[in-house]
Amino acid sequence: MNNTHIPIVGGTTLSLPTSFDRLWDLATNIWWTWDHEAQELWRRIDPQRWAEVGNPVAHLHGIEPEVWDTLETDVAYVDLYERVVRRFDTYMNSSDTWFSERGVDLDGPIAYLCTEYGLHDSLRFYSGGLGVLAGDHLKTSSDLGIPLVAVGLFYRRGYFHQAIDPHGESQHYYAPADLSGIPAYPVADRNGAPLRIPLEFPGRVVEVAVWKVQVGRVQLLMLDTDLPENEAYDRSITHLLYVRGRDARLAQEVVLGFGAVRLLDLLDIAPSAWHVNEGHAAFSLIERLDRQPGESLEERMAAVKQNTLFTLHTPVPAGNEKFDMNSVLRYTDYLVPDLPRELVAHLGRVDDFDQAPFDMGGLAIALAAKVNGVSQRHGLVASDTWRHRIGDEADGITNGVHVPTWIGTATSRLFSEAIGSDWERKLTHADAWDVIRDLDPAEVWAAHGTQKRVLLRSLRARIRSQFARHGAGPDWLKEINDMLPEDRLTIGFARRFATYKRATLILSDLPRLQHILTNPERPAQIVFSGKAHPADKGGQELIARIHELAQRPEFRGHLFFIEDYDMELGHLLTAGCDVWLNNPTPPKEASGTSGMKAAINGCLNLSIPDGWWAEAVDHGVNGWTFGPQGLDPNDDLHDADSLYQVLEKEVIPTYYERNNDGLPESWIEMMLNSIAACTHQFSSHRMLAEYTNEAYLPLGSPKT
Repeated sequence: MNNTHIPIVGGTTLSLPTSFDRLWDLATNIWWTWDHEAQELWRRIDPQRWAEVGNPVAHLHGIEPEVWDTLETDVAYVDLYERVVRRFDTYMNSSDTWFSERGVDLDGPIAYLCTEYGLHDSLRFYSGGLGVLAGDHLKTSSDLGIPLVAVGLFYRRGYFHQAIDPHGESQHYYAPADLSGIPAYPVADRNGAPLRIPLEFPGRVVEVAVWKVQVGRVQLLMLDTDLPENEAYDRSITHLLYVRGRDARLAQEVVLGFGAVRLLDLLDIAPSAWHVNEGHAAFSLIERLDRQPGESLEERMAAVKQNTLFTLHTPVPAGNEKFDMNSVLRYTDYLVPDLPRELVAHLGRVDDFDQAPFDMGGLAIALAAKVNGVSQRHGLVASDTWRHRIGDEADGITNGVHVPTWIGTATSRLFSEAIGSDWERKLTHADAWDVIRDLDPAEVWAAHGTQKRVLLRSLRARIRSQFARHGAGPDWLKEINDMLPEDRLTIGFARRFATYKRATLILSDLPRLQHILTNPERPAQIVFSGKAHPADKGGQELIARIHELAQRPEFRGHLFFIEDYDMELGHLLTAGCDVWLNNPTPPKEASGTSGMKAAINGCLNLSIPDGWWAEAVDHGVNGWTFGPQGLDPNDDLHDADSLYQVLEKEVIPTYYERNNDGLPESWIEMMLNSIAACTHQFSSHRMLAEYTNEAYLPLGSPKT
């Protein structure tokens, strides 16, 4: 067997059979995460090992030579390999893209700046919705052929893992990344040496390295301060995502904002437009202002503003970063010494008093030509909140999800049957999705059942592992085998455990909830999952409350909390649950993309009409709504009563009403309405088309 030797991070090499050497190209491009056949390609090498690592770079490191010998004579595997490689090459080299059809040439790519990116669980550079949305943004830009380059931070320890102890307390731990086992590689300068970006910090220079992750046709460049050239206290700047210390967080955002602009300049990348995705990257605007030529400060500010888009992602104050003004000025004195301190302070001060903090969102709004919220309702809320700064209305460009990533395998097959094997290319065509309603109800229910079985098996394994760690005996662990039956209505609630999301709203009246869940003729079960930031004690208390109730005899087997929520678990839940529950305090839900992932899989939303659901819901047709219909919140008890009523009178009866063939006809009809109505409208393909037509092209086209 002839081998190809591939150099990898750390100075070692990986040996692959020459007949399969293209596996390395596939492993080092995130494209495989949204191609079902590519995923099957990895699984078929060694199913048990793939189940353990779930990451092709790490997977390839541990394959024994005799496995390759067997695969080289496996006709089915060789055929699959060659088919996937051809499709990958066609994808990467195609000039026939949605963007090319626009017939517009930009002077440079769109620069997309964000503090977190959710691409895959092997790259733990995300915490929740913002990061996953950013990851979907890059994948979709690649699919549509949009020229985009992204910049973020390379978190050596990422976001925390969560373990729940026997008392329901959240334990947080950070696992260092294995650099040889992830698809990220150092970027070199023009001379082939490791690229370094110097940043002038107070009294010292911090050197910043750059890593590249290839996301289809899009580059993600990530900044890293963990270098021997730096002092220990500076090496840790980029270790943790959403580090709790305010000074540490400020240092991260300095590296992201100033470092991103300097990086693109060093690489001779001149963006035609800049997309600042949330205020964490707003310092990029200060750096660009400092570099901008012009005779007057007003001209320079206008030049920065004319090609800048700023996207707000939350109306919650904690999500809008503010820092001590003097701390910020201490950095800018060194980084942009030619800009007057008074100007920097003015750009970041949104409140008119001497001790006002430096507001990152306010800075971004001051230097952006276009500001948008992430749903139509959030656009209105952002306009009300920031009207004094924007001077006009904020636009609403509703978020979407990358359907090829989040669709279940069985549902994807239904799409192929109804629309064609190239259904991904039709996500920008609204009229292509009406045919979904004509699918055979029995096939739809069977596909849902497949995804639900996979979910429930995974949940049982996770619960068993969790309670074995707590010291549960074999009899209790054996009982888990009979929990989470497939024929029981399964409700999912999984998201970040911020208090405004009201995870425990459904627990407001425990006797009533017990009656609903344990009805012997029409039982239900609720699966909770999610993380609260280590500094968010209120969110951690909600988790402890759910854990405690789940152990009570009256709720045992009907109420579950699954620890360590991540993208893998999110995919399983949104693809396999029957109902997706969401009940934030209005109007604090900017968007709510987990509900979109559920909707495209036929998991029916039961939600407060906030964020995206206010646009999508047709009550009783494609899901249900409850609680306040406007922007003013009701009290929790009123909303809980409304939730219980909808469950008791509409959701549960519809699920358990069966025809002579045992099918819930009305339920399946709602599933089909959900898929048909939401898959195009709340796809990231529609979202990127809007960003391109309404922002990227107007901002990035040459000005006359």
